[in-house]
Amino acid sequence: MSGLPKDEMVYFPNMTGALPASSSVFRKVLWTGLYSQVVLMTIPVGGDIGEEIHTVDQALTFTSGTAKATVSGKDQDVKAGDLVIVPAGSQHQFVNTGPTPLILYTIYSPAEHNASTVHQTKEEGDKLEEEGKDEAPEWSQKSKKENKEAGLV
Repeated sequence: MSGLPKDEMVYFPNMTGALPASSSVFRKVLWTGLYSQVVLMTIPVGGDIGEEIHTVDQALTFTSGTAKATVSGKDQDVKAGDLVIVPAGSQHQFVNTGPTPLILYTIYSPAEHNASTVHQTKEEGDKLEEEGKDEAPEWSQKSKKENKEAGLV
């Protein structure tokens, strides 16, 4: 099981400032653990994440910009500092409504993407997902029982 996360702290300074502001790619996986994944996203002016439904829970924290969040048919205006939870199985979409890029980090539980994912654009991400080339690592989809039996926790 290569690529397993190390049993140590992972530190990301300035998650509401410098780190997200320096991102220009649509999606970049920052860290993948046994039960969750941290992903940084930058949505261009007029862009969106894409209407989708995941089989995992998702928490999105907005660090800059404004957007219209739609989750299970309910709309909510969001801005920097806001947090939106998308329960597994909920249809959702986030549209950048502001004059600047919408920047956020999201936590998937369990992982949703390949641990080394970097998508320059939404179109690239959509294509790789459709081709099955952006799958979460198999080890990140194991149960607590399986991980315990394997000595990982």
